[in-house]
Amino acid sequence: MGYGLSSKQLVNLVEGCVQAKNVAPGSAMWTLDGDRTVQTTVVEVTAVKARTAVEVVTDHMAFISSPDLLLATPDGWTPAGDAAGTTIGWTPARKLCRERPTIRSGYEFGYFVGATCADGTVGKNYVSLVVNEEDFATRYATALTACTGLPARLEAVTRPSGYLKRDLPGFRVRVVSSYLTDAMRHYVGGDAHHMRQRFPRVVLRDIETFNGFLDGYVDGDGCRIKRWPARMIVSANVPFLAELARIIGARFTPSKRGLASRLVVTDRWRSRGTFVPEHHPIDPPESSWIQVHEIRPRPALGTKPFTFYSYRLEPHPTFLVNGHLVREPW
Repeated sequence: MGYGLSSKQLVNLVEGCVQAKNVAPGSAMWTLDGDRTVQTTVVEVTAVKARTAVEVVTDHMAFISSPDLLLATPDGWTPAGDAAGTTIGWTPARKLCRERPTIRSGYEFGYFVGATCADGTVGKNYVSLVVNEEDFATRYATALTACTGLPARLEAVTRPSGYLKRDLPGFRVRVVSSYLTDAMRHYVGGDAHHMRQRFPRVVLRDIETFNGFLDGYVDGDGCRIKRWPARMIVSANVPFLAELARIIGARFTPSKRGLASRLVVTDRWRSRGTFVPEHHPIDPPESSWIQVHEIRPRPALGTKPFTFYSYRLEPHPTFLVNGHLVREPW
């Protein structure tokens, strides 16, 4: 029996999608190592003819393979012929060739996350900040570039003022990167909306990163208190402020009138000894599980058999079929 992919099935090479029959030794293929996308190299290509195939129907597509091609499931590797009703490993194929900047922890990273949580926008494939103060926008752009290496610059814009009923001058920083937007959504629990985002515990990696977060968040949604050495944060996201209050050992009472709540951050909060570093991954996960809805038998028609192609790869023995993680049997 064959143990690979049908000849015309598309696979994910680093240089782009090609049919299985056109993969050659030396080709670089995409695969998954845990929840990260990595590259692996084709060492040998084998072609086998057989008369039985299956069509694997998932949430995103259908592909044709031999019944014994192995699919990655939460319980281990399962032959394609037995995978109906299971979930299998997958990553969005359209994101495979995107740029993956190296995100570096530290004060600048914390500042970028804090300012984005307070005043930024996380779009489908971009992160932006539009504010009135040029100094704030400059600090944000500098921090973003320092922690990601992505170029960020200021643009002069106008923004409407509901209170003054006219447009006001402002400054925008906007960086296009789907990888960075995926990272921000991962940090805040999947939904980056200011009222639904969760506290980004990734900033608890060390005290320097957390200090950057506090400075960025206060620049966006806070101010310094003139009467004593402290700053005040104002937000309507009560669970977010409650979590932050526990970390800095502050008392927090949500507003009872349905308005924005306030949290005071004293300059001496570190003396309370409530900060405990936590390790959280700084890179976003690039894999998930999707449902296999059906396995359809596909017998060969007439006298012409299927030609299945399989690959021996190094250093990873797995590869992607339009984002689906597979491998040949042991």
